[in-house]
Amino acid sequence: MIVLNDKLVFPPVEMATPEGIIAIGGDLGTERLLLAYRNGIFPWYNQDEPIVWWSPDPRFVLFPDKLRVTKSMQSVLNNGSFRFTINRAFSKVLQNCKTITRQGQEGTWITPAIEQAYTELHELGYAHSAEAWMNGELVGGLYGIRLGNVFFGESMFSKVSNASKFAFINYVHQLQKEKVTLIDCQVYTAHLESLGAKMIERNRFMALLAENL
Repeated sequence: MIVLNDKLVFPPVEMATPEGIIAIGGDLGTERLLLAYRNGIFPWYNQDEPIVWWSPDPRFVLFPDKLRVTKSMQSVLNNGSFRFTINRAFSKVLQNCKTITRQGQEGTWITPAIEQAYTELHELGYAHSAEAWMNGELVGGLYGIRLGNVFFGESMFSKVSNASKFAFINYVHQLQKEKVTLIDCQVYTAHLESLGAKMIERNRFMALLAENL
């Protein structure tokens, strides 16, 4: 683990701590963020702390062709309860991911600096959102970074049961059409495991990045 300065460089991911921390400090400029993602690294830290950069081993990923959709969820996809859109409400998705209450989590890691940085990435065409609407109201969604044939998921939210799953499943289907072969889920959640995500070794993850970026 190193302390970053103004130089746009990251150490090899093999230098990460056992927890997965690769570096601290630096900034959230567009160039540094894109360099991080291309090198299998992402920022994750609490407000009023220095930026912490991560590359965990193992890595939690979803291969789009391994997406798991239950019969009950298929019914939700088909019954017309939700409407699906892409990039129609990026800032609202980000705000909801920031403010939604999560079990076992105090506060949010989506700081004002994170919000500004990913909004800039969205304006440049790198950050994308997927949305679930019910009766004209945004009730679920997710956002992340798209580079090459890889989508790096950042956060998701749900105000109504199954809303985030609805947005996620529809977006995975769209990413499949666009030839995306790897979705980075970063760290384990039971929610995404139920949809088919699994742990893989970091060296395999890095090899897949090299192939698909």
